[in-house]
Amino acid sequence: MKKSAATRLNILQRAFQLIYTNGYQTTSVDEIIATTQVTKGAFYYHFKTKDEMGLAIINEHLKPTFKNTFVEPIQSAVNPLDGIYQLIENLLMKNEMLKVEYGCPASNFTQEMAPWHIEFTKALNELSLQWKNAMIESIEKGKKAGIIQQQTDAEGVAVFVMSGYWGVRNLGKLDNNKSSYITYLKQLKSYFKTLQ
Repeated sequence: MKKSAATRLNILQRAFQLIYTNGYQTTSVDEIIATTQVTKGAFYYHFKTKDEMGLAIINEHLKPTFKNTFVEPIQSAVNPLDGIYQLIENLLMKNEMLKVEYGCPASNFTQEMAPWHIEFTKALNELSLQWKNAMIESIEKGKKAGIIQQQTDAEGVAVFVMSGYWGVRNLGKLDNNKSSYITYLKQLKSYFKTLQ
């Protein structure tokens, strides 16, 4: 990797950690520069503005991670409902990068930036649609295979799961513990049983 590309990657990774911990609005370019130990000139060589860097975090850092973590496990599952449940359980209970006290990075970005910045809204919507569509496709395959009841509304299930996941992440952030995660997982499992 060339030095320039390595510097850019370093800025994105360190900035992401700062933003995940402190929020986008409250993280300043000066804090990012101090954490990454690059010069102001180097920062502005790679990104004209903080928002350009924020979009690069979504497009170059979050999207590939999101695909590997949120989408591919669903696509490879034999039983869609088991696959979705295991994914959510792993994200809430086992994923060490996602901290209970900080919530979900994509959700945090959405809450902070989507109402104010159309480019952020577009980029975050792509993430959301990628996840939703993966669940819909998986559920439709499950219906064809006779694993899931034919009358099941695949999009409705996907929206329900996503809403619950992002909502419970916020509850966990407020409580700073995983007890609400356990309650959500129990209810999700019960709900999925009604679809089989």
